[in-house]
Amino acid sequence: MTTSFTAYIDESGDEGFVFLPGEKGSSRWLVLSAVVFRKAKDLEAVRVMREVRTLLGKDPKKALHFREMKHEHRVPYVRALATAPMRTVSVLIHKPSITEPEKFQNEAFRLYRYATRLLVERVSWLCRDTRKDNEGDSSCELIFSNRSAMSYEDLRNYLLHLKDKPGTDARIDWNAIRPQQVRAVNHDQLAGLQMADTVASSLFFAVNLTQYSEAEDRYFRMLRPTIYRHPKTGELGYGLKFWPGSLEALTESMAHLVCFAPPK
Repeated sequence: MTTSFTAYIDESGDEGFVFLPGEKGSSRWLVLSAVVFRKAKDLEAVRVMREVRTLLGKDPKKALHFREMKHEHRVPYVRALATAPMRTVSVLIHKPSITEPEKFQNEAFRLYRYATRLLVERVSWLCRDTRKDNEGDSSCELIFSNRSAMSYEDLRNYLLHLKDKPGTDARIDWNAIRPQQVRAVNHDQLAGLQMADTVASSLFFAVNLTQYSEAEDRYFRMLRPTIYRHPKTGELGYGLKFWPGSLEALTESMAHLVCFAPPK
């Protein structure tokens, strides 16, 4: 039986901890995002990206990179993505707030793996909450944008460790997530990965201040309808996960994060 969902995953920001004045050095934030489609709707990603390229006058075979685009191209691009039959999940990590950064500095990709754990937890809840009978086996294929220096075999083993070792506090629904269904593909090969790049970069621009202490939240606000929400408690902790600490605590020192507060 085929999988029920596909999650395309990409990140924005880096894993460094060298923070220099004027917002220089390492990025203050690492954002990891998943764009989740029902398997039956997977080809909608191809259709949306084809229409975006036509709209923007881009080569039909050209891979789109959000950071390389001008603002006037990003806006219609994001608007088009917001109409796709998908849900998004994002983990937003404020690295300067991590109380023991040495734990992540001493082992390559450890912060990325932890972000992946938080993301996969929420992707699994989304699949659990929206599964349909007679539509696949309820599981989700996880397709990462390939990071050439990182081992995805190590990532699969990390997920297996969370699954099989007693006492771990991972809250992944293992009916939806199967570590053997993890793979990495180059960004330019799949429309869904280019969409994940856009979501991660859009949220990164909303949280990460420029050297002029400005943030751009317009892209995030346009994508907000796609965010996975719990029917009672909303998007925070589900489709949007801030770490470490809560959005409320982070907003006390970073007023621009108020844009993420639940709509009234």
